[in-house]
Amino acid sequence: MLISRPSFKNAFLNERILKHFIEFRVKSKQEEEEEEEEERPAWSSKLQYILAQVGFSVGLGNVWRFPYLCQKNGGGAYLVPYLILLVVIGIPLFFLELAVGQRIRRGSIGVWNYISPRLGGIGFASCLVCFFVALYYNVIIGWSLFYFSQSFQQPLPWHECPLVKNKTNTYVEPECEKSSATTYYWYRVALDISDSISESGGLNWRMTLCLLAAWTMVCLAMMKGIQSSGKVMYFSSLFPYVVLICFLARAFLLKGSVDGIIHMFTPKLEIMLEPKVWREAATQVFFALGLGFGGVIAFSSYNKRDNNCHFDAVLVSFINFFTSVLATLVVFAVLGFKANIMNVKCVEILIPHHINFSNVSPEDYQQMTNIIRGVMENDYPRLGLDSCDIKEELNKAVQGTGLAFIAFTEAMTHFPASPFWSVMFFLMLVNLGLGSMFGTIQGILTPIVDTFKVRKEYLTVGCCVLAFCIGLLFVQRSGNYFVAMFDDYSATLPLLIVVLLENIAVAWVYGTDKFFEDLKDMLGFTPYRFYYYMWKFITPVLLLGLLVASIIQLGLSPPSYSAWNQQLVGDLE
Repeated sequence: MLISRPSFKNAFLNERILKHFIEFRVKSKQEEEEEEEEERPAWSSKLQYILAQVGFSVGLGNVWRFPYLCQKNGGGAYLVPYLILLVVIGIPLFFLELAVGQRIRRGSIGVWNYISPRLGGIGFASCLVCFFVALYYNVIIGWSLFYFSQSFQQPLPWHECPLVKNKTNTYVEPECEKSSATTYYWYRVALDISDSISESGGLNWRMTLCLLAAWTMVCLAMMKGIQSSGKVMYFSSLFPYVVLICFLARAFLLKGSVDGIIHMFTPKLEIMLEPKVWREAATQVFFALGLGFGGVIAFSSYNKRDNNCHFDAVLVSFINFFTSVLATLVVFAVLGFKANIMNVKCVEILIPHHINFSNVSPEDYQQMTNIIRGVMENDYPRLGLDSCDIKEELNKAVQGTGLAFIAFTEAMTHFPASPFWSVMFFLMLVNLGLGSMFGTIQGILTPIVDTFKVRKEYLTVGCCVLAFCIGLLFVQRSGNYFVAMFDDYSATLPLLIVVLLENIAVAWVYGTDKFFEDLKDMLGFTPYRFYYYMWKFITPVLLLGLLVASIIQLGLSPPSYSAWNQQLVGDLE
């Protein structure tokens, strides 16, 4: 029986056809990637990209969170654990996000889908967290816009307590007299705050308009993608440094500013042994660089493939650190000036109360006052005076809105030309907030546009309109309480989980060795072996420990917020 066999010639032709088919498929895939790369927008310059990353990572937390943690956790000693954790956790994770965005050239959803279709949920989780943070973060920008608009007055409207008139006499507003002029203005005039979170009180129309203005600015800046937001970054990223340097120069000329600087850099080394100091430093490093939001990945996805993202990671991380130190110098210099003012007032109130100066001439009174001011604090009880310690005033440092809208505004009322400095300060806060908002919104828009191929203009408008409508929750009279709750609980745990999963996805799913090969291909050199061990072993363990510590902390301290009438009824829970 004859069996037909394919000839050698036919087999050779079939092999050639298969080879050409494979080459065609590979070529088509390469062409598709090249076309996609050509169609994808790109940064106009390296400077524009660096400013965008700096604007995103440097935000309000550098001005009002870092100084508070520095004061709380040992002064200058806090810089040591922060710097160590910046090198061990911050830079490796920041480098990882920059590299995956630049290598795969997609947003957070596309990046993790590329590594494994099962990991796409990491990107969706990142977008959701970005949206939650954007909801309340833009409210803070709205508050800054309100104070900015009220700063064009002499004297400033929060300079002193308002007077109440009745038929017989005029007296100071009792509620203001119990607190302070700036505290009263913040809670009663600006926020018109209700007594508890359960009392809505209706919308605060002034803050509603400010929130609308804030979302309008974000929408217009993001409408055309990085072509429009990138140009805005030149101003929004650089202007805060101009203001901080001007404030620092002015603050050094104020009496008492050196006391604040000395207080900041007086290290309390024993505090460094406490685990909570390291936990808070790790958390601050984590959020200071914007890890897990998707903004870092989104911005780097518009880079060329051969961009040196390792240099970018180190540069932006240290710019962020030095910005925090600069802001802390400014804050403590101003708070030192404020503490000196309060100390002088304290002495001037106590002296007439305890000593009879009715028969003393004004010159002798001034001389005796100066002598008593110069007495060491330990001698106050011997003179029958209560303590008026400047260190106690400095230890009353506050964070967040309390620092920006109460403590700092009070200090500025004593500045010469106080409206000018107030305008500059709140314009700086607006710029810092907008820079972070651009990165946050980019972390939402880029993944969705890349994945679902929707028009960026329509998505931007729709996202901003939706966020504004939901954000009306935060401009009710009870809105400040919701901002505090969202700030404490909406992002901490989700972002920790997202970054931990990102690290595992690259190091264990994609493979650290394969990722190192990609980096060598992109950068033209092999990164330090330090990153290999960080990504594969040390950083995941540290992140897991930070996650567990955060869960324990949340369990030990149930959700609570401080109400305006806390002097009367305490904290409401």
